[in-house]
Formats: sequence, structure tokens, C-alpha cells
Amino acid sequence: MAKLILTHEVTGLGTAGDVVDVKDGYARNYLLPRNLATPWTKGGQKQIDQITAARRKRAIASIEDARAVRDSLQAKPFVVRVNAGPNGRLFGSVTTADIAEAIQASGGQQVDRRTIEIGQPIKSLGGHQVQVRLHADVSATVDLNVVPGA
Repeated sequence: MAKLILTHEVTGLGTAGDVVDVKDGYARNYLLPRNLATPWTKGGQKQIDQITAARRKRAIASIEDARAVRDSLQAKPFVVRVNAGPNGRLFGSVTTADIAEAIQASGGQQVDRRTIEIGQPIKSLGGHQVQVRLHADVSATVDLNVVPGA
């Protein structure tokens, strides 16, 4: 088992600044090459403090604010424009960055693409739903309308 400090949020494992124990292969082949984690050392506590301070600055301050943002995101569907073929299949798929850009472009709250969770890849036109984690206890279900024309 390898002891690591997460530098980014990893779904199912933890958030930035958490100290986790993972199998050696997962650490060596996935987390470390993608710079999602660093090896834990005694001097790592200073790094953990810096990461948690930066996360506090970026995080939505309170659960009430998160609920207000959730209500504004769920109020209306967001339109994502993509290149599509004549039969309605997309050239590629809709990414979390595309979704975050569409939310911000339509006057919504700025959302970090890493907080958006897509269940299955979006590869067709029409209506879809995605989850946006706003706070540890609050997530929003956002309606997307994928239309042709980028």
C-alpha cells in the first residue's frame, strides 16, 4: 500500500489535500503520472495546508449559498451546441468543459468542469441530465439540450 497526498479531486477516492492509502499499482500507474497525487512525506503537511487553504478560497462558502446556486442551475435547461451528422450522432462527445462553458455563457454560475459528473458519454442530440457537485452535501441535476451547430 502506498500513502499519497491527493493534489486534485479524484472521484471515489477523495478531495485535494486528503491523505489516502492506495495500492502500489494504482499509485504508480494512474495517480502519480497524471499528477493527481504526490507521495506522502513528513514535510507534506505544509503542502496539505496550502491545498486546503486554496480549496477553501474556491469553495462555495456555505451550504445556503450552494443551495441557491443549485436552484439557479436547475431552473432552466442549458443549450450545448456541437457538430453533428445528419442522423443526429455527434462527432465526438460532449465534454465537461463544454457543459461548464455553456452554463457560464448563458449567464449561470461559473462551474468548475471537475465538479460535473456525466453518467454515460453524451453522443447524441436531444435532452440529457448531468450532476454538478456544488458542496459536500449539495449537488444539482442540470438539464442539457444538445443541439447541432457549433
